[in-house]
Amino acid sequence: MPNIPFFDGHNDTLLKLWMAEGADKEKPFIEGMAGAHIDLPRAKVGGMVGGFFAMFPPPLREGPPPVAGVLSDKLPPQLAWADAQVSTTGMASILLRLERAGALAVCRSAGELRAAIEAGTLASVFHIEGAEAIDTNFRSLDVLYAAGLRSVGLVWSRANAFATGVPFRHNVDPDIGPGLTEAGKELVRACNRMGVMLDMSHLNAAGFRDVAAISDRPIVATHSNVHAICPHARNLVDWQLAAIAESKGVVGLNYAVGFLRPDGKFIADTEIEVMVRHVDALVEALGEDGVALGSDFDGAMMPAAIGDITGVQKLLQALLDKGYGEELVGKIALGNWMSVLERTIG
Repeated sequence: MPNIPFFDGHNDTLLKLWMAEGADKEKPFIEGMAGAHIDLPRAKVGGMVGGFFAMFPPPLREGPPPVAGVLSDKLPPQLAWADAQVSTTGMASILLRLERAGALAVCRSAGELRAAIEAGTLASVFHIEGAEAIDTNFRSLDVLYAAGLRSVGLVWSRANAFATGVPFRHNVDPDIGPGLTEAGKELVRACNRMGVMLDMSHLNAAGFRDVAAISDRPIVATHSNVHAICPHARNLVDWQLAAIAESKGVVGLNYAVGFLRPDGKFIADTEIEVMVRHVDALVEALGEDGVALGSDFDGAMMPAAIGDITGVQKLLQALLDKGYGEELVGKIALGNWMSVLERTIG
């Protein structure tokens, strides 16, 4: 088994910590967290050197938020700005407290990312998944940026003041719903000016076209797969992959089984081979510089063969076994995320 350092494009570990019982939200991550996909001890064992730590403001409801395995034609209702502020601020606080505890580094530039990795410190990118915590005057964007925000997913799979997401449906094209609002178009421009990466995951086709037309930076999909293999609304069709390639952006492979399997079923007994099929198609569409990893750990059902963060080396070994050279596997694991971050957040 190789021990290849890798950078993960998406996890929901902060949400899991924020929703956990108890006042000390940081301790489980630092010491080990039963039932989670990522914690610090396993990240070190598994070869994870950094990643995008997402802050997803969950819907207001009893119990855990909806999961990607629950299929629905309808989008969840919009979330009020004040409610999104509560959860986003809570998760941001956990991330910053983890930094103060020495568990990771919140990195505000590609240089800081490289320095953290070289020092053996888990390097994190502050990411929000769904921009509900940003007001349309962008005052909260300034505050979040000062706290370390460097990546924004405009939507989760619902509508907000800026854009509309796609439903969790299989055998559906993502060409569903309206494009960006005027506030959404201005948010794209503001992120470009500030050096905040734009994530197209969960965004519908019309919104995607708008971002691609407006943005002057590379566009990415941190955790999405190939619609031609798994025709889920969350996956990318050919023209979307071409637009990302044209922008010299990156797509991070999503490990969620329902976005991998051609039948769209959420079954843990999903072979690594189907992950390799998606990587093959992504490399063909985007080139060797456009493919990376974007697990969706702690936010979705994983293939049993992967399990958690310690299983990522099995995927990298499968790529080596398929004939991918060590240099290309190194790009997919780490180099391509570092390259696009240099060209977006600086």
